[in-house]
Amino acid sequence: MHALHAHRLICSLPLRCAAPLLGFVASLLGLCLPAVAVGQDDQAQLLLSDRCNLCHGPDAGSREADLRLDTAEGVFAESGSGEHDYIVVPGKLEESELMRRILTDDPSEKMPPPESNLQLSADEIETLRTWIADGAKWQTHWSFRPIQSPPIPPLPELAEAADSTPRRSRNPVDRFIAARLPQQGLTPTAPADRATLLRRLSYDLTGLPPSPEEVAAFLADDSPLAYQRQVDRLLASPRLGERLAVPWMDAARYADTYGYQSDVYREMWPWRDWVIDAFNASMPYDEFLVQQIAGDLIESPTRDSILATAFNRHHRQTNEGGSIEEEFHIEYVADRVNTLGTAVLGLTLECSRCHDHKYDPVSQQDYYQFFAFFNNIDEFGLYSHFTNAVPTPTLWLPTEQQTQQLDAAKAALQTALEQQRRVRQESHTRFETWLDDKHAEVADETLNTDLLADYRFDAADKNVIANQVEGGKPGTLATGAKLSDSDRQTGSPNAAGKHLSLTGEDSFKTPVGGDLSRDDPFTVAAWLKVDHRHERAVVWHRSRAWTDAGSRGIELLIEEGRLSAAVIHFWPGNAIRVVADDPLPVDRWAHVTVRYDGSSMAAGLQIFVDGTAVATTTIRDCLDRTANGGGVNEIAVGARFRDRGLAGGEVDELRIYGRDLSELEISALLDARRVSTTMAAAKDGDDAARAALWQLYCSAIDPECRQAAEQVQAARKKRSGIVDKIREVMVMEEMPEVRETFLLTRGAYDAPAERVEPTTPAFLPPMQDDWPQNRLGLAKWLVDRRNPLTARVAANRIWASLMGRGLVSTAEDFGRQGELPSHPQLLDWMAAQLHDYQWDVKRLMRTILLSHTYQQSSVADPESREIDPENRWYARGAARRLSVEMIRDGGLHAAGLLDNRIGGPPVKPYQPEGLWKEKSGAAYKRDVGVGSHRRSMYTIWKRTSPPPSMLIFDAPDREICVAKRQLTQTPLQALVLLNDEQAVESARGCAARALRDFDPQAADRDRAIVDRLCLLLLGRSADAREGEILHDVLQQQRAEFAANEAAAKEFLAVGDYQSSDGFEPIEFAAVTTLAQAIMNYAPCVRQN
Repeated sequence: MHALHAHRLICSLPLRCAAPLLGFVASLLGLCLPAVAVGQDDQAQLLLSDRCNLCHGPDAGSREADLRLDTAEGVFAESGSGEHDYIVVPGKLEESELMRRILTDDPSEKMPPPESNLQLSADEIETLRTWIADGAKWQTHWSFRPIQSPPIPPLPELAEAADSTPRRSRNPVDRFIAARLPQQGLTPTAPADRATLLRRLSYDLTGLPPSPEEVAAFLADDSPLAYQRQVDRLLASPRLGERLAVPWMDAARYADTYGYQSDVYREMWPWRDWVIDAFNASMPYDEFLVQQIAGDLIESPTRDSILATAFNRHHRQTNEGGSIEEEFHIEYVADRVNTLGTAVLGLTLECSRCHDHKYDPVSQQDYYQFFAFFNNIDEFGLYSHFTNAVPTPTLWLPTEQQTQQLDAAKAALQTALEQQRRVRQESHTRFETWLDDKHAEVADETLNTDLLADYRFDAADKNVIANQVEGGKPGTLATGAKLSDSDRQTGSPNAAGKHLSLTGEDSFKTPVGGDLSRDDPFTVAAWLKVDHRHERAVVWHRSRAWTDAGSRGIELLIEEGRLSAAVIHFWPGNAIRVVADDPLPVDRWAHVTVRYDGSSMAAGLQIFVDGTAVATTTIRDCLDRTANGGGVNEIAVGARFRDRGLAGGEVDELRIYGRDLSELEISALLDARRVSTTMAAAKDGDDAARAALWQLYCSAIDPECRQAAEQVQAARKKRSGIVDKIREVMVMEEMPEVRETFLLTRGAYDAPAERVEPTTPAFLPPMQDDWPQNRLGLAKWLVDRRNPLTARVAANRIWASLMGRGLVSTAEDFGRQGELPSHPQLLDWMAAQLHDYQWDVKRLMRTILLSHTYQQSSVADPESREIDPENRWYARGAARRLSVEMIRDGGLHAAGLLDNRIGGPPVKPYQPEGLWKEKSGAAYKRDVGVGSHRRSMYTIWKRTSPPPSMLIFDAPDREICVAKRQLTQTPLQALVLLNDEQAVESARGCAARALRDFDPQAADRDRAIVDRLCLLLLGRSADAREGEILHDVLQQQRAEFAANEAAAKEFLAVGDYQSSDGFEPIEFAAVTTLAQAIMNYAPCVRQN
């Protein structure tokens, strides 16, 4: 049974009779020129692909007998064995080894082998036999051939007819369609009646039914241009953008959560709003694609063009414990490749990730060369579990108010910095006075200024280490960490005594410094000794496990033997990191200091070894959000969860300061006498000593300089307070240095083979030499006229959105495993129209909508339905079930409840309780009021628990790209329309409108109510049979509710919406039930 027939079982109301066929249409068909179909060559090649390529196709890894049947060279090659010399001899069946192997009864020689379950039918064998007999012509697969606009089949001049159908028949669409019908024994149906046509048009262009007023206006308009005006009106509607956005959201795998185990919320809805706006603004389809693929790389990119690239970041992401970052990074890039392949090219590129494609000429090398285009953004394979950081790269989307606040905060910071420079410059006079008056002993005390913690590790009270700063907070030793006798012979007088010995698994922790932010200057210093060169080791940090929190915090690591300091919001794209050029000394004590000035710039982050700033390389220099958060408020030394600790390391004299010490002070941490000796030298006229001492004076002593520094810090914090509230969205941004990409053996992340460069598949036209070898070059290649796929796939999608099915029914696969196009010339004509008219989607839609093919009735005689049950040849209108969005939104719209606001954050309408909690432990807090009456496309989409009523009506879960929704028929669909709170509310709203708006002068009140409900929900009045049945339903429901008024009141209490009209409960409940019956009626949930 056809999927759409299921809804007919809900109600027994019959469809209206079809109008008689128009005689002139039948007479035209005989005058059409013969149609040009996909030839028998294509059909034969597809048979070879389907039945033979698994063992004799493009994939060399699975190819048997060194035989290829996917190329002309292979098909016409010498057989190498068997009774005949060649695989296929054109025109000579008896000399073709292929036919002998197909026809033989010997199971050891028969092809395909009996055990393969790929045997050919008699008709299929005849197709191959005819192909060889007629010369075995070999052509490139139909969709890989260049797009050429075919001639439009001509029609003779005709006299004008009163119903204007001959004029419509001159539409190119009708000519291509009519050219195929005689071969199938079909004739087109008459035009649909006006009410049906307007409802069809309204749903196709807005996703909503027409209002009673729109229906009345159209029926009253007797102009020959009446329908055309409706087409133009609806094409200009802002609802068009919403309607067209939904299937693109399916293709883009749009969702509001990350997916996988935790599946938490993420903000990607601004991209969805961009798509709506792009369609409403009639953005050319080539620009629509270019901006989404490479909007960040176009000349003078805008905020909107960068936002468009969020298309590439809709893939699922994980933060599950134990996940390997690189493994999932590879998965994300592969998802981008697969999505682009399906949504734009109509190719199953994913089939060549682990090996050469079994059917299409896409090699594994082609796949990874394509992969390289999307492998050059600064991303991490896991998102943060303990913070709400948005995985980089990101785009800020401030509100107008935030923009103004941020501009003001930046100006205030600039003023504070300029004031600080002036104050420091003016401090020279004060410095000279201070230098003359002060003694060295006073200067030594600066080492205690802003000292927050001083841990000597000489003794422990149980596991507690005292903080030498007065009133300071103590630190704690983990079980495995211990104090050992010190062998340190250098540095401060505290060298003798004990030090901290580390295992790599256990740490020393202090609450001091736990609240340091990216705007806070700080200095962390300690004596450090390592016994070997560490590939990676945590010296100290203020963060969670780096894989769990995107490395949020501050840290000092050893990486490949070198010290590495960082301040991080989300690694790697929002962080600063510097790495020492030279390795850390091994087997000796070194004094290591990290100094940071609060500037959020890598230049303000320095590493000192033994009192001297070491040369460093900047690894990352982009920090613009908080480094706090994640639930950790302490600095830990020597270990971090799920990371490599400082095994065998030794630490002593840990000091933490709340400012960036001067270089003189840092050197004094090794030997306090350096301040006094420097002061003495300064007094003797040593300029270098005076400069070093002046830096100390400004940092630790001069009140005005310190106050100016505090004002800068306060200005930075104010700026950060604004920035941290600004919405940001994942987008694309190229890395300055191109990341290397490798072919991955069997697709495994940890099995790289040869290096590859970004380029397009070899079997398609190449990129132009003057295009960049990045995503922008790829985008230009996609929309170039020489590309045979992009325009065909787009034209097919446009056709399917209006006609119910594509000319190529496998919208996701235009390759050799896909279906052949029913009307290849029409498809190419439409693709050429896109190229010729600047990729104008609305123009092509208008051409289709004005065709008789679109406007014809969906009612056909039984013989035509038997010939063409799926309406592949379009001899009748496209009848199909409405999408779930159309069903739900149409009900709300008819009820007058639909909130028509466009865009904005997702909403949470009715949903059974406990579904989210069962999947991820999260609570679903339903929106109350208008929030539950937004269009369905705005419903929050949680990948592990999508809206159940939408899934029941075949919405995809959006874990991957879906180019075409499936249509099913299940009893659950009827139950949703009867029992879902939203459906009940819609029925009640329709009932309220019917009771308010029915004609009070009508002779039959009940029939007037029935007609009003039908007009709201079906776009027309009830016919005689429908009216009779619905009248009986109304009477029956009145009687049932009259016998149980409590049930009526209980029924009317379902949901938030309550009518304020004060209707009598029994009547209101009865009419609401009548509305429910109509909402479950086949003509209501389907498009005729």
